[in-house]
Parts: sequence; C-alpha cells; structure tokens
Amino acid sequence: GHVPPVLRTILEILPLLSPTEQLCSMWLVLLREILQYLPRSDSPLQKKEDEEEPPSTSDNIHDVHVRTKYDKPNGTAPTTPKDASALSESSGSVTAAIPNHLFAEKLIPVVVDLFLKAPAVEKCIIFPEIIQNLGRCMTTRRDNPDSSLWRLAVEGFNHILVDDVTKLAANFWQDMKISRPARLRVWKEVADVYEIFLVGYCGRALPSNSLSAVALSGADESLEMSILDILGDKILKSPIDAPFDVLQRLISTIDRCASRTCSLPVETVELMPAHCSKFSLACLHKLFSLSSSDNEASKWNLTRAEVSKISITVLMGRCEYILNRFLIDENDLGERNFPAARLEEIIFILQELARLKIHPDTASALPLHPVLKSGLAMDENSDKRPHLLVLFPSFCELVISR
Repeated sequence: GHVPPVLRTILEILPLLSPTEQLCSMWLVLLREILQYLPRSDSPLQKKEDEEEPPSTSDNIHDVHVRTKYDKPNGTAPTTPKDASALSESSGSVTAAIPNHLFAEKLIPVVVDLFLKAPAVEKCIIFPEIIQNLGRCMTTRRDNPDSSLWRLAVEGFNHILVDDVTKLAANFWQDMKISRPARLRVWKEVADVYEIFLVGYCGRALPSNSLSAVALSGADESLEMSILDILGDKILKSPIDAPFDVLQRLISTIDRCASRTCSLPVETVELMPAHCSKFSLACLHKLFSLSSSDNEASKWNLTRAEVSKISITVLMGRCEYILNRFLIDENDLGERNFPAARLEEIIFILQELARLKIHPDTASALPLHPVLKSGLAMDENSDKRPHLLVLFPSFCELVISR
C-alpha cells in the first residue's frame, strides 16, 4: 500500500509545525491532535490504565488550556457529543483508507521528533501519553508481526527513554523544577510498557503471515535485545528518579522473562524455539549484570545501589529455583538425555555465579544469618562472593547429581 498524496503532504508539513515560545501550550494541542491517528484499540495497556486511579492533584505542573489524558482519551476528546461523533467518523474514514497502519508508521518518527523538540514543561505533561501511545503501537506485534508499526514504536520508545536518562544524568529535570508527581506518572507508564511488551511480546514464538518472516526474524531479535539492553544497561544503571516500586517492577519484568526456560516442563522445553531460550538467557544475564559491581566503582550511585539490592535478591531466588529444578528433572528423566536448553541454562548460571562480584551494599540485602552477615562485613579480605553462601545448600545437593 501507499500513503495518499494529501496525507503525504501532511507528513511533510507536520515536522515544520513548531509553536513559538509565546505559544508553548500549543505544543500539547499539536501533539495530542497527532496522537489521535495512532492505534487506539483495546490493548492491554488501555485496559490496565482504565483500572488505575487518576493522578494526584498535588502535581504542580498545570495546563489551563488542555485537560489531561485522564479526563479524556489521549487528551483530545471533543467537548460535545456532536463533535465527538464527527471526529470519530473523520478519523475512521482517514484510517480506513490506509492499509496496514501505513500512515501511523510514517507518523511515529514525526511524533517522536516533535516531542523531543517540545519545551521541558510541556514535554513532561505529555510524556506519559506519548509513552502510552507508543506502547499501544508496540502491542500490535501480536496481530501484525510483519508490520513496521511495532518496530518503529520500539525504536521511538528507546530513543525517548535514552534522551530522558541523558537529561537526568545532567540534572536537567531538577533544574527545570519539574514536580515529583509528574515524574512518577512517567515512570508508571514506562513500567507498564516494559512489563506488557517484554513479557507478552518478546522472546515468544509469534505467528507470521509473510514469506519474509525468516529474513526479518534476525532484525526482530536484535530489536528485542535492544529494548532489553536499554532497560538493563542504560536505565537501571543510571541515576534515575524512578521510585522504589517501579525499580522492583522493572527488575521483576526481567526476571519473568528469564524464567521461561526453567519454568517449562522438561518434556516440552525442547519444543521451545531457539530464539526464545536465547532471550531468556539474555534476561538472566541482565540480572547478573545488575547485581554485579565489577568495574563500576566510579559509576556507583544511590539508584545503582538500590537496583543491585533488588536484583541480587531476585537473582538468588531464580538461581535456587533453577538448581533445584535441575535435580527434580534429572530424577524424572531417568536415563534419558537432558534437554540442551536446560543444560545450557544451568552451565550458564554456574559460570556467572563463579564470576559474579558484588558491592558491600548489595551483600547487605542477601538472606543470610545475621551473625554470618556481620562476620562478612568485618572481613576485609572477603573476595566479594558472599552470594555463594546463599546457594550453598543447593550446591551440596548438586554434588550427588549426574
């Protein structure tokens, strides 16, 4: 398909529409009008948002000209039923004429570029809505896995978050006196998108409707890895202003993806496609990376310390489960060969556990006896591997395995 000439002209004009400093509030109107033309189906993101309560009224960033997204869908609903009907018919006629979300595909880079150009205060107001709409586009992968829409949405999502984290590192948002509730709404939406997309749409055996799927699969796997890398290496290792519960959700999301290989029955694990077990191992590796302090002394900060404490607790639970599951599966299999994916997984965690070195702050979160924990704290010659003591009972059980 192709974009009709009129819409193609609109796509050329939109990037040129930059409201002046005297009309800053028009950025919100412009962006919300454009967001109408992105998918607005009843996705998991929309259902999840509907269950949430409106944000706190203590947020001191206000826009007197435009109501928030909680007052109306995407912040753009008309004020009268007649106008609403007209808008619905108009939007429907435009999108119905464009097959396969083609106009939306062209629109996503425009939305991202305009958002990045917006003034700081207006950007913070519209930020949750941008993230939410990109999340909806990302979830179209299940119904249209061969479409470029979800891929462009992932790239835009990554771009926006990297830009935000870079500004946080430079204390940009603090200098702009952006309110805490406004930033909390941003992180809530970010956590929602990561949770739904990584758990539900990455490292999965999704159907494909085209012959080009094989050629695209490598690029799609790289895209899945990129969104995981941005989360694990860029966001969670930077001095971000995300609240503790959001940090927990983000790390829990990685753990849920890491659990796929070990949670499958041993009889069916061999049926799992190779890229699925590969993604599961990549998530497991991220947990090790987030728990480690090796070569990060100069980058250690309060957020990094909190992330490492959460990660080491989650990681120890995951490793203990994998080790214990190995013994159970070995008994069930008898003389039969162990599935290659399971062997690869347990060899991987044993190698990573041997290499892992953790910060003293991280060690304080380990579930060890208080006497043992205090003894390790006083031992200046400790080799930074107290996590091995947590798994010592499981290691003893492995000694008698095949």
